[in-house]
Amino acid sequence: MRGVNTRFVLLTLWVIFFTSLIGMAPSHASIVSFTGMRPFKLFVPTSYNRDNPAPLLLALHGYASSGNKLENYLNLTAVAQARGVLYVHPDGTADKSGNRFWNATPECCGYAKMKVNDDQYLMDIIDSVSRKYSVDPDRIFIIGHSNGGFMVNHMACAHADRIAAVVNLAGGTFANPSTCQPSAPINVLQIWGTSDETYKGNHMLGRVIPGAVKTIAAWARLDRCSKKLTKSADKLDLDRKLKGSESTVSVYPGCEDGTTVESWTIVGGKHVPAISKTFTGAIVDFLLAHPKRSISDNPSSDTTTALSVANVKVTVKK
Repeated sequence: MRGVNTRFVLLTLWVIFFTSLIGMAPSHASIVSFTGMRPFKLFVPTSYNRDNPAPLLLALHGYASSGNKLENYLNLTAVAQARGVLYVHPDGTADKSGNRFWNATPECCGYAKMKVNDDQYLMDIIDSVSRKYSVDPDRIFIIGHSNGGFMVNHMACAHADRIAAVVNLAGGTFANPSTCQPSAPINVLQIWGTSDETYKGNHMLGRVIPGAVKTIAAWARLDRCSKKLTKSADKLDLDRKLKGSESTVSVYPGCEDGTTVESWTIVGGKHVPAISKTFTGAIVDFLLAHPKRSISDNPSSDTTTALSVANVKVTVKK
């Protein structure tokens, strides 16, 4: 009888111990594969704990690039691990020439006129990750470069109720201002180099592209900020090939609901700046400092998603 009681006690202690482990952070960061028509991979940091909802970050590459190339450029995985961020760097669709793109605005960059709904794809990613993991709905962020920056502005226009803040590096927005009608104020950071050919505006296949000044001013109007762009005394070192702290910081104050519309200008920076060691950490820290002020809607429960997430493969990073 004593042996039975001893085994029962040991079994009970084991169950308690095992149950306590379930809520603990994993010992290693992991890569989780989501399958479907357009698969993607999610980076899960070591610190992830389902009891503490984590921020979610999407990073969008430029035209003819890829998610992996953008990751190699920004090294966001290391920052996501350090800051405890769930992170996805998906791929755009390959056009007839094999160049991956985001169908962001009429100006850029669905030149092959392929009917690709990247808006739905990115929202499906957010919803799919949110169903499988504990995502903080007030800290959903998107970063994009060039064509990916166009897509960032598109998503900010269309989903300001779900997305807390965005960072656009050298990407434009809709030429027609009436096309962008966000449902709520949203935090926006636009980064541009003055030596970028698109800084003052440009043309793509005869379509005018708003440059840096018009793009940031458009967001100031949409967020109902003060009309005056105020330059800060702060300077940043964002480009390792330019001497000193070459980048200026400007802000439109007084935006609605406490949101921020900010511009970082890399004086002498090009379309693909030679980013400094502090660049990626700085943009992620901007995002983390700007969560949504209001309660976000719950992720969509629509079962017609184009993604299949029934099969999830986990790869442990040691």
